[in-house]
Amino acid sequence: MTQQIVIAGSGFAGLWAALSAARAVELASRTDVEVVVVSPSPTLVVRPRLYEAVIENIDPDLLALFAATGVRHMAGRVESIRSNRHEIEVVSGDGERSTLGYDKFVLATGSTLFQPPVPGLAEFSFNVDQLANAKVLAAHLLALATRPATAARNTVVVAGGGLTGIETAAEMPQRLRGILGKEADIRVVVIEQAPGIGPDLGPVPRPVIEAALAECGVEIVTGVAVAAIDANGITTSAGLRIEAATVVWTAGARANPLAAQIPGEHDAQGRVHVDPYLRASQAADVFVTGDVAHAATDDQGNVALMSCQHALSLGRVAGHNAAAELLGLPLHAYSQPKYVTCLDLGTWGALYTEGWDRQISLTRQDAKNLKRDITTQWIYPPAADRQAVFAIANPDYVIVP
Repeated sequence: MTQQIVIAGSGFAGLWAALSAARAVELASRTDVEVVVVSPSPTLVVRPRLYEAVIENIDPDLLALFAATGVRHMAGRVESIRSNRHEIEVVSGDGERSTLGYDKFVLATGSTLFQPPVPGLAEFSFNVDQLANAKVLAAHLLALATRPATAARNTVVVAGGGLTGIETAAEMPQRLRGILGKEADIRVVVIEQAPGIGPDLGPVPRPVIEAALAECGVEIVTGVAVAAIDANGITTSAGLRIEAATVVWTAGARANPLAAQIPGEHDAQGRVHVDPYLRASQAADVFVTGDVAHAATDDQGNVALMSCQHALSLGRVAGHNAAAELLGLPLHAYSQPKYVTCLDLGTWGALYTEGWDRQISLTRQDAKNLKRDITTQWIYPPAADRQAVFAIANPDYVIVP
């Protein structure tokens, strides 16, 4: 009887969980174990690039890669997880429901944009959380050229000064001038409720980020939150009014809601606490990885972030361990002590840091070149070559500069 390793999600963590599991099945020379990926489509959306102006070919197809490695894709959305019965409920694109049993299950459904109950947020803001959202924003920006020239038309407010907010804001002045003309009186404002821009990045890179944004023509407003959004702009918690036809919301992420269906402890972002092997502590045969996992990266108290950098390694480890438990192979503890940050800063260049204290290693064009390589080559799916894929699908493999 065929046993099944079912993986929910085909993002960075889900893809590499599937490839790592398939590698383990081959290592064990087993033909009675199937690796199944469940996701709406067999594609990988390169989410770290969704803030960019050009987003074509940013969702590479995975079918050839799955075929080469013996992974089966099931088109659909996981709606419920019944871990006590070792099964999930899947809803297809046309609404048809089916039940899929598993011997091992890997939750890799990623994260979603945090959207608090801010008045007007749902009706009047844009975001770059998913490919569809990025396309809506792109169409809106292009349509601005058909409107009369006003201060509101020429103004973009970016709500949230984390990594995505900084990259979105830094790109925006050049993007707007390409649409509205070089002579347009462009205004881009990034609003961060913390006392400083990039609060999660710490104090070391902040002066560089501030100088870079200033050179790009981006204003920074800190210490206030966006209190309300309407069709003509925003109002902050301090009462500041900014007229803007475009508000881009980038204020943080939360674990996919499916994480709440996994019993056990969850963190403030909704992520499931996992053991060193990425197992859910209170759900037998369930592994949790990527943005839905609260996992220690080292023994110094650092925890994996919601980033592709961590998702790639988390996926490899979870997929391997899910298969290893089934196949009698040694398990692999997750460890990723090296941490880097590469932040795109528009026409200024980019910023590359190393370590959790974000010591600056590269800036401007040197960092920009590295950022380009990372986001257009290193994190993209490999070619559909079975042995070449399995060579880099092992849980020890980590992509770092």
